[in-house]
Amino acid sequence: MTDRVKELLDLLVKGDRGGLARCITLLESRRPIDEADQISLLQACDDIIATRPGISRRVAFTGPPGVGKSSLINRYGLRLIRDGHRVAVLAIDPTSKRTGGSILGDKTRMADLSRHENAFIRPSATSGHLGGTAETTREAILVCEAAGYDRILVETVGVGQSEHDVSQVVDLVVFVTMARSGDGLQGIKRGILEMVDLVAVNKAEDDGHQAALNHARELGSALKLLQGAPAPACIPTSAISGLGVDELSDVIDRLLSELVDNGSLDEQRQNQRIQWFEMALNALLQRRIRDLPEWKTHHARLKDEVTDGTKTPYAAARELLERLAL
Repeated sequence: MTDRVKELLDLLVKGDRGGLARCITLLESRRPIDEADQISLLQACDDIIATRPGISRRVAFTGPPGVGKSSLINRYGLRLIRDGHRVAVLAIDPTSKRTGGSILGDKTRMADLSRHENAFIRPSATSGHLGGTAETTREAILVCEAAGYDRILVETVGVGQSEHDVSQVVDLVVFVTMARSGDGLQGIKRGILEMVDLVAVNKAEDDGHQAALNHARELGSALKLLQGAPAPACIPTSAISGLGVDELSDVIDRLLSELVDNGSLDEQRQNQRIQWFEMALNALLQRRIRDLPEWKTHHARLKDEVTDGTKTPYAAARELLERLAL
């Protein structure tokens, strides 16, 4: 273990939020020189978590942009802290394909939560990773748990149907929507509804309250047809007034308790670790392949040949693999 990792671990166990942020920054690095420290840090975090009697809970908030996910998380996170929990929020922001940059502005809508000493908020860019999460969301969850945060909240990028990966890193998925957002049920994709455990119909304040109630009833009927009984609860909420947030929190607690009682949580976590292994293996293989001299020699040439039409993409890919003896 290097001195850098030892320093980061020392900060981590002391509850230093700056040290936690540095750990996540290290895990987000794509530099080959950081790879050994990344593995060492993750193993140490795993060892720390194994010594603790309790287990954290991981909840994702997903849904289309503009429905108030960040504001609702702000309210819900404060409720968790009042109940004695330490809360870490991993807010995933989409990356521009043109510039490679991200706004990372979700933290500004969690102002109350971000100021609390028992909360940690980390905006992260997807960096082109699909599925609603960032490439290192799993690793970020692990170091947050090692730092003593027992409630991990993941806010997805909010792009809709492509956000299936988030269900592979959390225990529960809360789908956040709102009434009067497009064509009602038609605007919600089947794939999302199949994976959700709970629905929050947000912005149910003032004149939107009745519309939220109606939308919640419609969604409840649709979910019953799709998933069967008992269907996920559909709760009208307001991040502004706090309406429904306590009920939302109570239902999440009940669902998490049921997962523990029937043994599903342990099985789910085991399956997620296997999926994590497969994804980590693929990522490391890609890094290794791109570092091979043969890759550097032939990749640019074949790319040019695809561009000018000399070779088809499939033929060029096949030749590159042959050059790499794969």
